[in-house]
Amino acid sequence: LPFSVAVFDMDWHYVQLDEKYGNGWTGYTWNKDLFPDHVALLEELKSRGIHTTLNVHPADGVRGHEDAYVEMAKALGVDYEAEIPIAFNIADQEFLEAYFKYLHEPLEEDGVDFWWIDWQQGNASKIPGLDPLWMLNHYHYIHNGRNGKRPLLFSRYAGIGSHRYPVGFSGDTIITWESLQFQPYFTATASNVGYGWWSHDIGGHMNGYRDDELATRWVQFGVFSPIMRLHSSYNTFTGKEPWNFANEERNIIGSFLRLRHSMIPYLYTMNHRFHHEHQPLIQPMYYRNPEAWEAYEVLNQYYFGSELIVHPITTKINQVLRMGKVITWLPEGLWYDIFTGLRYKGDGRVPMYRPLDQLPVLAKAGAILPLQSEETVSSNTDNPTNLELLIFVGANGIFDLYEDDGLTLDYEDDMCVNTRYELIWEEDKKEFVIYPSTGELSLVPKERNYTLRFYGMKDDERLQVLVNGRVVEYLGSYDEKKNILSIELKSINPQDKVEVILSVNQSVAANEIEWRVYEILNRAQMEFHWKETIYQMVRHMASIESFVLGLAALDVIQEVKEAVLEVVLAYKG
Repeated sequence: LPFSVAVFDMDWHYVQLDEKYGNGWTGYTWNKDLFPDHVALLEELKSRGIHTTLNVHPADGVRGHEDAYVEMAKALGVDYEAEIPIAFNIADQEFLEAYFKYLHEPLEEDGVDFWWIDWQQGNASKIPGLDPLWMLNHYHYIHNGRNGKRPLLFSRYAGIGSHRYPVGFSGDTIITWESLQFQPYFTATASNVGYGWWSHDIGGHMNGYRDDELATRWVQFGVFSPIMRLHSSYNTFTGKEPWNFANEERNIIGSFLRLRHSMIPYLYTMNHRFHHEHQPLIQPMYYRNPEAWEAYEVLNQYYFGSELIVHPITTKINQVLRMGKVITWLPEGLWYDIFTGLRYKGDGRVPMYRPLDQLPVLAKAGAILPLQSEETVSSNTDNPTNLELLIFVGANGIFDLYEDDGLTLDYEDDMCVNTRYELIWEEDKKEFVIYPSTGELSLVPKERNYTLRFYGMKDDERLQVLVNGRVVEYLGSYDEKKNILSIELKSINPQDKVEVILSVNQSVAANEIEWRVYEILNRAQMEFHWKETIYQMVRHMASIESFVLGLAALDVIQEVKEAVLEVVLAYKG
């Protein structure tokens, strides 16, 4: 399973202290009982492509038990022989300089990458009106970037304007469905104040109850969040490691964690867009549909970057259907479910039913979604050699993939790479183009392998692939159930121009509904008689109108009818 950051909560340092030192809430010395060789640990994590952050609660200052105490006390003129505590004072420049020099820089030299500032002690300081959390965020952010590194901070929200500094920690979450239900709305509307980097305790932090379905749905939301971070309290039973869950949920959680890492090319490009164009990754639906009243009513539905709409499922499954439900509003146009390929005609509300291994994630016709090929996903976040492009036909579309070194500020001097992908879907011309990359090409692999997946396509025997104007061989396949045409291209140089020429007679394929309805009915915990009745009605459907009327007359629960009609009415081609 891929992980890119190891987050150490407060138990990395000593928390059980001699009474004379007070409580162990604040600490800066590795607990050698738990971590006898922390340097080796950090080196091992780095060898696996994993960065590290440590939790700190700075309010109690520095006490005599800390490794750094004597040196820091000498520097500040504190009586270290009497072990006088060094008081925390963010308003004092001498303290601030010592705070970083003695407490943080040595740990960073050991391999700590950035800090989790967990300030919870109020907004009072020795200067009236000066909020310590604001100052901690400000100075930690600057200090983390002191050596030309791209600064990063993980901290609590300090009020309007906090978007300038940290990745936000939204606090200790109770493990309940009610907590999950609130988070999508909370995250999307934070964009209204520019705060686009919320990091939640995915799966919940404390109290609550065990519910493997809840944990799975929470991870799915986390995968389509700004920051995906699993977390839990110090409790024998609340760990979020996927192997703690039952087989079905464990496998689904693992699959979604891999999906998250495969999305890094898309996410990184969207993060760059946020930085330069001030377009948050997550946006409420009314951002792009301000005149549509429905956009203000789907509180938990949001845009996820330029290409996707996401509607997390935050309630328990229907026990008959074994599927969760949300009512999703689709703006005008043609929309695709990225997991199943099901097409929808937009401009209305749709009850959407999904089994536990899916949630509604929708791409509009013309969307292009760049992914790292899942079979090559690992914990590192290097610019990938193997790319998979999901291409949703039916309209023109452009996506500009952005890449840089991911670590330094060199991108400010245009040390980056841009690669344009374009879908041309006109009456007299249908093709997909990978344009030559521009910029500092040393930042990307010398050759790349592409898998192109065209959603909603009919099979195309006349398809041609040209590289720099020359026809080349390719490996192709076609999924007749989902109507996805895939082609594989090997050893593409960043300076190559690739053109996939499609038949001008291509049109968006109608949904294959029979197998989809079969899966709904096969999963449903209901009478076999009604399953067979509905299935045969679908197989021998004379018209949509007669089917809808016939289904309405059956003595089965409304949810079954809705789930079947979702498929039948989604898009007729």
